[in-house]
Amino acid sequence: MTSESTARALLESSIAVSDLAAPRGNEVHCRVRPDAIVPLADFVCGELGAELILMAAEDRRRSSGAFVVNYLFAHRASHWLLHASAALDGARPELPSLARFHYPASRFEREIRDLFGIAVPEHPDPRPLVRHGFWPDDYYPLRKDANGREFHDDGQPFPFTPVGGEGVYEIPVGPVHAGVIEPGHFRFSVMGETIIDMKSRLYFTHKGTEKLFEGRRPADGTALAERVSGDTSVGHALAYCQAIESAAGVEAPHRARLLRVILLELERLYNHVADFGAIANDTGFAVAHAHCFRIREGLLRLNKQLTGARLLRGVLSPGGLNRDLAVPADFTTAIQAALVDFDEVVAICFNNTLLMDRLEQTGTLGMEVARDHGVLGFVARASGLDLDARRDHPFAAYGELDLRVPVLAGGDVKARTEIRVEEARESARLIARACERLTPGPVQASIGEVAPRVPAFGIVEGWRGRIVHWIVAADDGTLDRVKIVDPSFFNWPALSYALVGNIVPDFPLCNKSFNQSYSGNDL
Repeated sequence: MTSESTARALLESSIAVSDLAAPRGNEVHCRVRPDAIVPLADFVCGELGAELILMAAEDRRRSSGAFVVNYLFAHRASHWLLHASAALDGARPELPSLARFHYPASRFEREIRDLFGIAVPEHPDPRPLVRHGFWPDDYYPLRKDANGREFHDDGQPFPFTPVGGEGVYEIPVGPVHAGVIEPGHFRFSVMGETIIDMKSRLYFTHKGTEKLFEGRRPADGTALAERVSGDTSVGHALAYCQAIESAAGVEAPHRARLLRVILLELERLYNHVADFGAIANDTGFAVAHAHCFRIREGLLRLNKQLTGARLLRGVLSPGGLNRDLAVPADFTTAIQAALVDFDEVVAICFNNTLLMDRLEQTGTLGMEVARDHGVLGFVARASGLDLDARRDHPFAAYGELDLRVPVLAGGDVKARTEIRVEEARESARLIARACERLTPGPVQASIGEVAPRVPAFGIVEGWRGRIVHWIVAADDGTLDRVKIVDPSFFNWPALSYALVGNIVPDFPLCNKSFNQSYSGNDL
């Protein structure tokens, strides 16, 4: 289907939609009454085969007296997107729930309830997602009238559902951990050493990132986007820049698009190399960890040589890049040498029977569970789900680079480790192909006025998976609302299912094989 046939299918359906528009080539935008949200989602996901990738609420009470909830649906095979908006009563906002047939919608709705105070009466899970017990009852931080308030943790526990039975006991882990990582609480229900359930509690580092975008000029938001998750500086900044470009009707120049590919694949490469070493380390094979971090250090130095920043910050901007990059003649040779070095470490690890015994059939996430949770990125591809936004929703210059998407069916720690290796190799190949196509030219297109009150979004396949930045500008051209979806928002819950039936000592190994972002989730 195309965007035109999608719009026609909506018009021919019995669903009450209005104000159909096509602001950009592959997009359809519409408004929907609150009582038509569930039929719309059922039609778009069931009949048309799309998936819900984002929900974003807005507080428009000052301008229209309403809250607005936005839904973004995407179709992978045909690359069309449907954006639907529903206005809710500003005095008593209530949202029909999609939670009973779409798990990611359940989490979006809980997030909206916590941050905007929008009730979801039919939601099956009344527990908070973002808000902690010591937040005042009337405090909803993303409302426009929310202001800085001082309050303190009163020690109120989160209402975990306990698992009972003879011989079952609980092991609480975190939120403070032994390593230099961000906080997260994991509560295990255990029989002997076997995990029969695990519940996680995140959002200990809620930073108000989305609120910090409000009132900024579009060009001033890139530095903040780079810091959503420190190891995904390029992924988040690129998604943000593409959202601004979409809102302004601007496309980055060809050289900039190729350089964006190089930057994004450099980020994917150094992260996958580091993760491989960390997984080996969690089996007790510390020498592989040391060598992978040695290789990672070399890649970070190449990053700095190219951009001046080890984490590739300070280069991307709406419209392209804020300056041209001189790619050294031996750059791809250095990348290939790092890959050869990495492949040698990989071969040593995969020929180590003690290491492989720890990886095989550990932390298995089946395809059906992964699909039900909307799992993304390398976790999804290791469980047999063939999805990748670089191919499904092409951006930058990926459409001309003959991307190869590796997919494995094992779903265990071994598969998640192998998929990282294959993606690292593909990243090196893509970098070489992009460098071959680089020709002199501009790297920046002028960004004019951003259309006010017209939602726009950028979709990027970061190294963990699909990233979405959704923006809407105010009448004066500043940012009125920015919604960010890191792949960790989708992937964290699936970790609990991968752990069932494993022993407690394998939790660090399973967790590292997922390696989701606390910061990207805890916005």
